[in-house]
Amino acid sequence: MKRAFLCFMLSLLLGSLCLAQQSTITESEGYACMGEDRTKRQTEEIALQDAKKKAIEQVSTYIQAETQIEDFELKKDLINAYANAKVKIIYQQGKWDSEPPKVGDCYRVSIRAEVVPDEYAMKKIGEVKNLDDPSLPLKVKLWTEKRVFEKGEKIKIFFKGNKPFFAKILYKQSDGNVIQILPNPYRLDNYFQGGVVYEIPSGPDRFELEVTPPFGEENIIIYASTSPLGSFDLENVNNVFLVKSKDFSEKTRGILIRKKDDNKPSAGEFFEEVLRITTK
Repeated sequence: MKRAFLCFMLSLLLGSLCLAQQSTITESEGYACMGEDRTKRQTEEIALQDAKKKAIEQVSTYIQAETQIEDFELKKDLINAYANAKVKIIYQQGKWDSEPPKVGDCYRVSIRAEVVPDEYAMKKIGEVKNLDDPSLPLKVKLWTEKRVFEKGEKIKIFFKGNKPFFAKILYKQSDGNVIQILPNPYRLDNYFQGGVVYEIPSGPDRFELEVTPPFGEENIIIYASTSPLGSFDLENVNNVFLVKSKDFSEKTRGILIRKKDDNKPSAGEFFEEVLRITTK
């Protein structure tokens, strides 16, 4: 592999140096009307809060339908984790009945939201339940053989999910440049089976991950979902995918949300993990 490609390659962390987050992404609508005692801004905020509330309700229903946990207390903990979730707005678009709005006019807002379950409750579940269990929400492990790598060393990256998933793996160099290493020009597939350990490089990958400058603290980031991930701008530079979009994290969350049937809410499980590493 050419040096231009090797210079971004990895020195990854293990265990305690990782940041992980499980969540579920959905779409919902909120609605509110303006009265004599309610301003335009207040009405818009009430509609947004209505949309957030519905997002949590939809995700809670989705999680109950998708998980097959038989332990009553454990399932209760999982439901509570999502009932007390935080909502992050990925995208929103609102519209008034008329512009400018007047008393009696109503405001409707549509959002794409990431619903993040209560961290404490999810940690409690992890203490009593094998997180590799496919009945739990999506979780993907990402690791290497050691935490610190020196110049010239070859690196292998490993990852494994508890259920089938789509994934992208990015590498952020110490100089700020971001490279997409999966999918890559030699391995375009991005769908993986649960319970299987995958390795990079391997199979169709025609490169090695060798540590070269720039050195320092760097990150490996995995984005995974039960639905196809959103896309962002890439530039093929000497058979390396350079990430051009500054908002790649947000765009990745633009997952394809498929409606299964009329009785089930639309949502997609999402997982992100950042592995901090050191190269020297």
